[in-house]
Amino acid sequence: MCEANAYLISDDKKELVMEAVDTVKPDDNGLRLISIFGDQKILQAKIHSLSLIDHEIYLKEIQT
Repeated sequence: MCEANAYLISDDKKELVMEAVDTVKPDDNGLRLISIFGDQKILQAKIHSLSLIDHEIYLKEIQT
């Protein structure tokens, strides 16, 4: 399986926001995360980094 876990990072801490993420799409309000189970979340965030070996997506909140 190639899905990843998505984390929101702030102040050198990471918070798990979604497991088994299959798709990340740009959305009018930030990013839409879609899991292999069909769950969806829209976050006001941008991609900070990806760790493909570890299957991790790191996101940072967009300050509005």
